[in-house]
Amino acid sequence: MTTHLNTSLLPAAARLSKPLATDHHWHLRHLLWAPHRLGFFLAMAVLLTAGGWWALVQLDRLGWLGGWHLAYTLSPSLAHGTVMTFGFMPLFFAGFLFTAGPKWLGVPAPAARRLLPALGLQTGGWLLWLTGTHLAEHLALAGGTLALAGLGWMYGLFWQLVRASRAPDRLHALAVGWAGVFGMLCLLAVLLAQTGGHTELALAAVKTGLWGCMVVTFVAVLHRMLPFFTSSALPMIGVWRPVWVFWLLLGIVGLELLAVWQPLWAAAQADDPQMMRLWMLALGLGELAAGSVVLWLAVVWGLVQSLKVRLLAMLHLGFLWLSLSLLLSGASQLLGMRAGTPLLGLGAMHAMTMGFLGSLLLAMVTRVSAGHSGRALVASDRVWAMFGLLQVVVLVRIATALPGIPGWGLALAASLWALLMVVWGGPMLGWYGRPRADGRPD
Repeated sequence: MTTHLNTSLLPAAARLSKPLATDHHWHLRHLLWAPHRLGFFLAMAVLLTAGGWWALVQLDRLGWLGGWHLAYTLSPSLAHGTVMTFGFMPLFFAGFLFTAGPKWLGVPAPAARRLLPALGLQTGGWLLWLTGTHLAEHLALAGGTLALAGLGWMYGLFWQLVRASRAPDRLHALAVGWAGVFGMLCLLAVLLAQTGGHTELALAAVKTGLWGCMVVTFVAVLHRMLPFFTSSALPMIGVWRPVWVFWLLLGIVGLELLAVWQPLWAAAQADDPQMMRLWMLALGLGELAAGSVVLWLAVVWGLVQSLKVRLLAMLHLGFLWLSLSLLLSGASQLLGMRAGTPLLGLGAMHAMTMGFLGSLLLAMVTRVSAGHSGRALVASDRVWAMFGLLQVVVLVRIATALPGIPGWGLALAASLWALLMVVWGGPMLGWYGRPRADGRPD
């Protein structure tokens, strides 16, 4: 016998917002069912667009686009660094913070519809930023301004949750909130510097935001969640996350913020090479020490034991890249002392961005997307293969920073990144617009 649901007994809002669980078609309105659906969908759209665009730029630099050549109204390196730092990552943050954040703070989660203006401004702004990179600089700056407005709106909503909370432990939420404020100031500095024609200052502001906002946010989430995830999957490992470890990680971020401005300071001190070498020596030794501490922490948090569980291993291996990036950066400083410039250039930076942030992004988004779409919390063979390919791409990108490496190496790394993001993220775009696979409500 078939049982029919009398929808007239449901509240009007429920009837309008959610179809029956048997409706498995993809609809835009489904994105407004939960913050992670909207945030992750828009983030993935920006991520795939930015990745494909950067691969095209690299092919254009090699003259591999046939008779077609791209025109540029501002530095493509600045356009790339800005969108890869401030573009998709805050949108992913929104999906996570407005899903897990309310649970941390003990407050009701906001409806996804409240986030739509803030996230829509960011998405449209970054698409305009990339378009303006080729058509007109003022269009790019207008796009960046729209994105900044959306970023401010988003963090304003998050601060409302923080202020409403009476939870005894708000450390991680406060760190994320202040990191967001710092990131907004850095993006503002990028736009102002570029408006004044100071591209080098704009690039330094991008890197400052990368460490002071994005890395701090990842560190806060890791310190709170990684020991918990590990203990849940591997009960023999207890939850160990003393507050001093969090402050230690923030101290390492502070060291890297100093390192961001070292090249500009070195250029101003070019007539004193001895002082510059002393600075590189101090920075290199500091980064080697910091990398060793993070490596110790990775082992203490269960790096070796995590390898038994794919999804957990992805999180731990991603964290390991923070240690490796610091060690590479320290070695790069010491080995480049005679020449007066780090040996690896941007290689160590990409070990952090693609290795640390990229690996953790892939792992965390997979975990949240699978869990909230009614799927098993496991890394499928496809996801595991994409994670492995990502590690190869990171190594390729690091190698391209070495002297004598041909230009096609960078194009290869950019193309592989764009491809693996499509293969990994493409299917999840379908998840966000459909009801949960298990038929449960969000």
